[in-house]
Amino acid sequence: METVPTETVAMDPISITVNGELRQCPSGLTLPAVLEQLGYRPQLVVVEFNGTILPRQQWAQQPVVESDVLEVVTIVGGGS
Repeated sequence: METVPTETVAMDPISITVNGELRQCPSGLTLPAVLEQLGYRPQLVVVEFNGTILPRQQWAQQPVVESDVLEVVTIVGGGS
């Protein structure tokens, strides 16, 4: 059986739904990394992950896998 060095194996992209839109991102990432890949600043968003508001302290341990559903709300400051 022939083996392939791990550094040459590309991670397949996964499909997830973000704010109702099908998006792709690399597999094997945690939630903060996925948010950054999608162009969000993690410190400025709230995330509903598969129907549950996910506490920020759990984000770093939360893997994102095929078919996950994220609703991302951006926090906007300001006012008068």
